[in-house]
Amino acid sequence: MTTTNQPTASTSTPLPPARPARSAAVAAGVTVVLWASAFVGIRSAGHDLSPGPLALLRLAVATVVLGGLAVARRERLPAKGDWPRIVLVGLLWFGAYNVMLNAAERRVDAGTASMLVNVSPILIAVIAGVVLREGLSRWLLAGMVVSFGGVLVIGFGSGGGAHADWWGALLCFASAVAYSVALIVQKPVVGRVSALMATFLGCAVGMVACLPFAGRLAGELGHASGSSIAWAVYLGAAPTAIAFTTWAYALARTPAGKLGVTTYLVPPISILLGWLMLSEAPGWLSVLGGALCLGGVAVARRK
Repeated sequence: MTTTNQPTASTSTPLPPARPARSAAVAAGVTVVLWASAFVGIRSAGHDLSPGPLALLRLAVATVVLGGLAVARRERLPAKGDWPRIVLVGLLWFGAYNVMLNAAERRVDAGTASMLVNVSPILIAVIAGVVLREGLSRWLLAGMVVSFGGVLVIGFGSGGGAHADWWGALLCFASAVAYSVALIVQKPVVGRVSALMATFLGCAVGMVACLPFAGRLAGELGHASGSSIAWAVYLGAAPTAIAFTTWAYALARTPAGKLGVTTYLVPPISILLGWLMLSEAPGWLSVLGGALCLGGVAVARRK
């Protein structure tokens, strides 16, 4: 007869290691900080480089960096069936998103842009509800209304003329739409393709899509300051090459909805960096609008 305090086979079995979860959390943290710095970098480089050329230079740097790493690591190419999704992600996230965000930050400050772009979690839920037929709950609809109200407040409250305000807000919102669609498209791919290869190919596709801006980039580089060029190189090497790779790594190991919540940290970090490095901060109405946008996301995620 055995005693109750005698160890059994199940209690002696070691617990599964928590390292993958911790690694994914660290990767997400790196992404958040670098993406927050990107809003400041775009604002700085945008003084001398227009939206299309800046996107092309950023993606060219990222493609070279990631391509070198992919060759050194002998990464395998994706299966034929994954290419359509990779191309679509490259066009939406790396191409359209970058050009529209660059244009938006000529009209709104870095902090305001980061708050507007971070309505993306609610857009992801809406797209999943419609495309994947997951349904639209009353909380989701209520969150949409609150976030849309925040976009309107930012449109009224951001600096500059009314025309520029609205275009800046709408371009940020359009960037968030492109990002949200790309995230849903990318999710199945990163389970089969390495984070490095998925990011490299996405950057390469985005760079090819931006090649029509090559002539303008050549002309603007001749007049751009060293600081603007340095910021553009930084945008390609850090917030793109590193951050998108760490994001793909985390996405492959974390549910998309749960990972999307981490981007809530981007706006406060962007506002802090904008204040420290650019001596600019959103106006009170913009802060209020941004709070409404993020509040709407929180409401939409209620069960």
